[in-house]
Amino acid sequence: MGAHRRPRQRATGGGRARTAATITLAGAATATGLGGGTGHADPQPTAAQVRAKVDKLYQEAEVATEKYNGAKEKADAAEQRLEDLRDEAARKEDRLNSAREALGSVAAAQYRSGGLDPALQLALSSDPDRYLDGAAFAERAGSRQQAEVGRVRKELREIGQLRGAARVEVSSLKSRRAELKRHRETVTGKLESARRLLSRLTAEERADVGDRAARSAPGSRESLSASAQAPNSRAAAAVAYAHQKLGSPYVWGATGPNAFDCSGLIQAAYRAAGISLPRTTYAQIDAGRRVPRSELLPGDLVFFYSGISHVGIYVGNGQMIHAPNPSAPVRVAPVDEMPFAGATRVV
Repeated sequence: MGAHRRPRQRATGGGRARTAATITLAGAATATGLGGGTGHADPQPTAAQVRAKVDKLYQEAEVATEKYNGAKEKADAAEQRLEDLRDEAARKEDRLNSAREALGSVAAAQYRSGGLDPALQLALSSDPDRYLDGAAFAERAGSRQQAEVGRVRKELREIGQLRGAARVEVSSLKSRRAELKRHRETVTGKLESARRLLSRLTAEERADVGDRAARSAPGSRESLSASAQAPNSRAAAAVAYAHQKLGSPYVWGATGPNAFDCSGLIQAAYRAAGISLPRTTYAQIDAGRRVPRSELLPGDLVFFYSGISHVGIYVGNGQMIHAPNPSAPVRVAPVDEMPFAGATRVV
């Protein structure tokens, strides 16, 4: 009997263990199911939290926008250099063909007279560069022939140098375009994230994201024009241009005339005043003389954030005109709206 009881006791014990395990697992599953609805679900963010996150995304997008603008400026310059090199190479190839034709004329004359100077075989060679390097012709050529051969050698050498420089520019251009693509993807990703966040808000709350700074800026176009005078005609022209563009949409990478990003607005304003400024905020801050905040005058450039990623144009009375972000058009805003990083006087 004892031998039969022990298996029965083990079975009973195992059943208790299995029952306890089943209860534990069931309880855990129940707890998980109940908790999943409250403990693991992301709480719905408040409108204020959404606005804060959107503002952060816009600021990060603007950093990437300025990097994109800088890379585009360099890519455009590399493309222009490449085009110039190709144009110069084409001109030299025309001169090379003229020089080879001159040698060919001399060669034809010598052939008709019964002989062809080895040096002049260059004109008939399919690989003139190789022939020039391998043929010992200089001692046997006349002075005119030597001059023509010298011209060919010089043009070949310069064309080779130009082609080498063009290869370098092609490599640089490929690198710049890859950089542009990376920055473009970063900008569009940030802006899309902001758009999705804004879609959670009501229409009134979305409008509030774009209108907060506008409501905090007391100046209007007329009162600002009357409140302060620019120190010189060029600064006045830049400020006047910015005034004319109030209400224009923000579009990243745009420099006008109908849409702008922050540095694009500044560049366009001073271009209208006859002054060429760099494309990016990082370069614009070094385009003039630094001035303290206490000495700002209309026309001064005011920069924000530690990375110098945003810029506006000061218009007096503690106000600036700037292109904020895709949620708001070009507008007047207080200089203390964002973390101040410095100011530059261009003229």
